[in-house]
Amino acid sequence: MDKGNLRLTASEIGSLWGHYINGTMTDVVNRYMVSIIEDQSIKAIFEDAIQTFGEQKKQAAAFLESEGFPVPIGFTEYDINKGAKRLFTDIFCLNYLHIMTLHGLIGHSTSLSVSVRADLRHFFDSSLNDGNRMYHQTVELLLEKGHFQRDPYIYPAVNPEFISSKDFIDGFFGKGRSLASTEIISIFLNLKKSMMGKALCVGFSQVAQSTEVRKFMTKSQNTAEQHIATFTKILQADHLPVPRSMETEVTTSTVSPFSDKLMMYHIGFLAQVAQAYHGTGLASAMRSDLVAAYETIILKNLYVTKKWFNIMEQNKWLEQPPLAPNRTEIAKEK
Repeated sequence: MDKGNLRLTASEIGSLWGHYINGTMTDVVNRYMVSIIEDQSIKAIFEDAIQTFGEQKKQAAAFLESEGFPVPIGFTEYDINKGAKRLFTDIFCLNYLHIMTLHGLIGHSTSLSVSVRADLRHFFDSSLNDGNRMYHQTVELLLEKGHFQRDPYIYPAVNPEFISSKDFIDGFFGKGRSLASTEIISIFLNLKKSMMGKALCVGFSQVAQSTEVRKFMTKSQNTAEQHIATFTKILQADHLPVPRSMETEVTTSTVSPFSDKLMMYHIGFLAQVAQAYHGTGLASAMRSDLVAAYETIILKNLYVTKKWFNIMEQNKWLEQPPLAPNRTEIAKEK
């Protein structure tokens, strides 16, 4: 078999399609942010991110076109208002790039794991390396500026220990044990992501043109607040710190830098990827109250996602990904 002539599979096409759509969305946001950022060290990282995605965008489009698939529209210059007033502070922008880089790392890793053809494997491997570089850059700069929020510290036991009681899984009514380090990973990561999502909703609710979109942003903000309250209560019960909220990094501007379509898609994207992170947290939870908390959060997110889909569909803002052939319809056309 000539490996160079392998057709791309549905999974490979889906990965390229998602990479293009989500990448163009983030690129538009990055282009706005680089236009308002005053700190030159932060601006330089954004310029690097924009240039890097510009190359990735060309390659992704070429892959799709070579297989006869139309290149998605994604998000373009029509979705940005570069003359808009500052909506976010420089530090918020840097935190935003850091969080979105985390999403990109997981996305590229998943895409690489379903890619078989050599040229596509090299593409996603290169994209993953770009994400790794961006991750290190954002972490280093956040540390340098004193704004990186590290996870809680814990203290070592004298010796390795084994679970010796079924009480280990009991987290209700104050009888449970303290949080395990393996559980803190997901709690803290989900908490930071929820705080970023809430801040975006605050900003978007101020500038959205549509009343329906503003209401959705407010509802999403309230849902994020509930998630934050749940995780905060769990951490504070063990006297562990929580990350600093980001709402104060959003200005009072009411001039929209983005289209309603982009802002809606962005919050929907965050809600959907959050489900994966919450699922990971649920899988790692070994305490009954944590399991219940994640299950409740996942159900609330499903409600938000359903409302999001209805608005996107009604406004024809949601591009359809490539579909498997409908054999029944094909037979009818015979």
